[in-house]
Amino acid sequence: MAVTGDIIRAWRHPRQVMRHQLGHGKREDRALVFLISACLLIFVAQWPRLASLAEADPSMPFDIRIGGALLGWLFLAPLALYAIAALSRIIARLAGGKGDWYEARLALFWSLLVAAPLWIVNGLVAGLPGVAAVKALTGALAFASFIAVWMLSLYEAEKGGAA
Repeated sequence: MAVTGDIIRAWRHPRQVMRHQLGHGKREDRALVFLISACLLIFVAQWPRLASLAEADPSMPFDIRIGGALLGWLFLAPLALYAIAALSRIIARLAGGKGDWYEARLALFWSLLVAAPLWIVNGLVAGLPGVAAVKALTGALAFASFIAVWMLSLYEAEKGGAA
């Protein structure tokens, strides 16, 4: 099944889809593609908000804002996400997890890709003027959904014998 189909299925059955992802074997290239794809989608999702901010405050033009978001999401965020995955693996191991480093990375990167459509919605809403409560709600929903999918995926990865 295509990755897009797996993303849709992951909203109903995140552990089952994570098990399916782990069944592809240890392929670092696959995990890296998930990470870069998610970061790219989240970067693009920032554009409406950045355009709105640039219009409200012309002292910092849109291209400078986009440059900062590009640096953050495509260069710095992947490094930070690798560190977060390692930290999650250490915590899971202390809690009795039986997975490995790759599985912890895959759980995080896959979960970020699954949540990316909500980040796109959040970015679109954030670009609208004067809907602060809706912006906060969509942001909280996107973040909570990401955390929920990540925890379920990490549990599946750490329960042992998943791959």
